[in-house]
Amino acid sequence: MRFFFRKCAPKPTFDSPLVPEVPFFAVGDVHGCLDLLLSLLHKLGETGHPDAKLILVGDYVDRGEQSREVLELLQSMQSEHPGEIICLMGNHERMLLDFLDDPVRHGPRWLATGGLQTLASYRIAAVSQNSGQEAWVTIRDKFREALGPTEKWLRELPLIWRTGNVAVVHAAAQPSQPIGEQDDKVLLWGHRDFAKIPRGDGIWVVHGHTITDCPQPLQGRIALDTGAYATGRLTAALVEQGSVRFF
Repeated sequence: MRFFFRKCAPKPTFDSPLVPEVPFFAVGDVHGCLDLLLSLLHKLGETGHPDAKLILVGDYVDRGEQSREVLELLQSMQSEHPGEIICLMGNHERMLLDFLDDPVRHGPRWLATGGLQTLASYRIAAVSQNSGQEAWVTIRDKFREALGPTEKWLRELPLIWRTGNVAVVHAAAQPSQPIGEQDDKVLLWGHRDFAKIPRGDGIWVVHGHTITDCPQPLQGRIALDTGAYATGRLTAALVEQGSVRFF
């Protein structure tokens, strides 16, 4: 019997240096934790980097108790510092918008994954999972009225922000796909190969969505979600040429 052995290709490694064109802070998933966000912003303000941009990776709503206050704070900050603060869309903002577009279809899932707390922050009582169509439409209409201009702000949130060889997204980027051609679903929800295969184009990806105990730069990825709503830890990274610092 003859045996044929196929030599396996070596796993790709990632050794590209960090080269953002501008220094920036990236903040992980907030999830309605206003106090943690305010505390972290105060800490970032004391780092001596007043010119660094501030990028938030999404998931401002759900699970925590103060989604409304977080959204109002972020909009106010953007108005006061246009162009200096970038808020990306997360999958929880997408679920909220899906609820507004089709409450009967998307309402049960959104409420089960944190939408209940978001509605409560707007003083709107939720309906049961088995409620009829009329009840879902009614609560949607109440929520839309309470949101007001915030709905437009949410719909216009970008999915990606780039500087130099660094891309900031909410969840992930498909390793084999050019960074400028990523599918929206991947950017918002993730990809099975993201944590397994380093990119071959030298692009670093800063992201949230997947909770990590110890944020660190690893194989071209910088994960920031430390589960603020459950752990009390909201994390940010200062990304500069050749270095990352976590707060």
